[in-house]
Amino acid sequence: MYIPRLVIATHNAGKLAEFSLLLAEFAGEMISQQELGIAAVTETEDTFEGNALLKARHAAEWAGCAALADDSGLEVDALNGAPGVYSARYAGEGATDALNNAHLLAALREIPAPRTARYRAVLALVSGPSDPTPVIARGVWEGEIILDPRGEYGFGYDPFFMVTSINKTAAELSLKEKNQLSHRSQALRALQARLRCL
Repeated sequence: MYIPRLVIATHNAGKLAEFSLLLAEFAGEMISQQELGIAAVTETEDTFEGNALLKARHAAEWAGCAALADDSGLEVDALNGAPGVYSARYAGEGATDALNNAHLLAALREIPAPRTARYRAVLALVSGPSDPTPVIARGVWEGEIILDPRGEYGFGYDPFFMVTSINKTAAELSLKEKNQLSHRSQALRALQARLRCL
């Protein structure tokens, strides 16, 4: 499958660069919705898939071409899957990473280890706003939450997300290492596989 023009539903330059690199064989021109002046849509769905589709359809409608969007977040088992789709605003609308992390730690302070958790990502690719058969790809990165931060890289909950298989937090991984393991990279590889079959 080849897509002549693809809008990436993001305002994040790093995410655009990552997607552009990994999807270069499937798309010609790739541009972010920010470059096109498309405002972010309010995430009103209660699933990652629902929000990814919402964002992709919104971008496709305004750009008049195919669009790709992602939605991702942290799920903690002891919190019944929270913060989930509210990961970016767990401590309230406009919350910073520091506030979200403080809110998470307060909720988990009395929970004994291991505090099992996972990062989950869903990608949605639509050919247009009414595409009846969107391409959906998913990725899951298992780990647990620690109470003392480790590492200087990454963002969000990364300093507290321990990748138990390698005994490092996500914030202790270089970008290259993270891109080999993360939920988003898993979803992108799954999307690549789906596109090769179309």
